[in-house]
Amino acid sequence: MPEFPSLTRVLAEALVDVLRFIEGSEDDQIDPDDAVKVLEGVGYLVGQLSSDQSSEFLDLLGAMAEEEADPARREFLEGFPEGFGLAEEVPVHPR
Repeated sequence: MPEFPSLTRVLAEALVDVLRFIEGSEDDQIDPDDAVKVLEGVGYLVGQLSSDQSSEFLDLLGAMAEEEADPARREFLEGFPEGFGLAEEVPVHPR
């Protein structure tokens, strides 16, 4: 069993695993309406984070993605901020 540096990390790992399972489930595994409710509920909750909390969570997700060996899980982690409304619009500056 891996050792985690903090309770926050353990909870983030668990949240990602649960959401990834729900998102990847077939209709006969989880009712689609229930899956949408859960995913939207999490999106709402993370949308309520303060700026500092959101920044901390994004940093944690980034670190988790960098350390992830499973390409599919890494992709989910990298897409989490945008998928759950945490990604900010970053202006593109021409070079």
